[in-house]
Amino acid sequence: MTGRRRFTGLIAPALAAGVLAACTPGPGTDPAGPPSTGTPAGSPSSSPDRTVTTITTGLAAPWSIAFYGETPLVSERDSGRILELGTDGTPREAGVIAGVAASGEGGLQGIAVRDGSLYAYYTAGSENRIERFELTGAPGALGLGAGETLLADIPAARFHNGGRIAFGPDGMLYATVGDAGDRGSAQERAALTGKILRMTPDGRAPADNPFPGSLVYSYGHRNPQGLAWSADGTLYASEFGQDTWDELNVIEPGGNYGWPEVEGIAGRDGFRDPVQQWRPADASPSGMAVQDGSIYLANLRGGRLRQIPLDDPATSTEHLAGEYGRLRDVTVAPDGSLWVLTNNTDGRGNPAPGDDRILRVEPGT
Repeated sequence: MTGRRRFTGLIAPALAAGVLAACTPGPGTDPAGPPSTGTPAGSPSSSPDRTVTTITTGLAAPWSIAFYGETPLVSERDSGRILELGTDGTPREAGVIAGVAASGEGGLQGIAVRDGSLYAYYTAGSENRIERFELTGAPGALGLGAGETLLADIPAARFHNGGRIAFGPDGMLYATVGDAGDRGSAQERAALTGKILRMTPDGRAPADNPFPGSLVYSYGHRNPQGLAWSADGTLYASEFGQDTWDELNVIEPGGNYGWPEVEGIAGRDGFRDPVQQWRPADASPSGMAVQDGSIYLANLRGGRLRQIPLDDPATSTEHLAGEYGRLRDVTVAPDGSLWVLTNNTDGRGNPAPGDDRILRVEPGT
């Protein structure tokens, strides 16, 4: 490990009216582009002291972190590699997902681990797939068995592939799917695009899904990339907007979240409003985690880790703003710390020496 320090950050409350923000592309804009250097609006106040440690460096376009017991695994978008981190943070290749076709935002994206298997969401040509791989060997020498396709023919594009997968407290596998540039499909319940999907670990539609025989759990999404559950089982999701608002949503079974009819808080019958929204220059919300009564949200273009209290989800606190560039993922490690994944080598950031890296952020006092 390298680079240990203490910091006391400044924060800015972000009201649901949206004084803070994030983005993906509208016509002619750079989707989730380089971190904003502007000062966020709001009245700053002190955040708790936290300790930041660099776990590892030299990653190439990393996308997701998952833990196999105590062992961290990382996906690399363009190479298709699954990396296993040793106890000293040194990465080794556990395997390469065959068939990954990296293009634009597509490639190897979200990973999840359950019952000795690695689940992966990746782009293969014109489709996205979800596959399952047995994890072979022991920590320090892990490998991947043959892939088993759980879901194929998810439309793919250079932009808006979604890509986050996670197991919920109900034991079901959830997946975020972007609209793949076909805006209207987000409102079509028969389409897989613009959705959050829910399936059994074998890829089947659970009997209690909101639409019988369908994997669709919620719809009307543009490009959701974060999933996390609170202790009471409430599902939260982050979503890239277009030119106006990025969103934090509470996901209800069968809920319609409005895209492309509405973006952000609209107050229109039939659509569910986000609990918080941000301007595109300050967010691009991707991976998220829940720890000690707060949501932690990694922001790409915004280049900050946003903390949102579950008991007041229309407000937020900022950490690491402008310090490490683009942040792609955050997860809770087995020891209770937060692990934050930077994403400056994906073609849109400004890599610093040693990028990309994983940061360990210890809880504050």
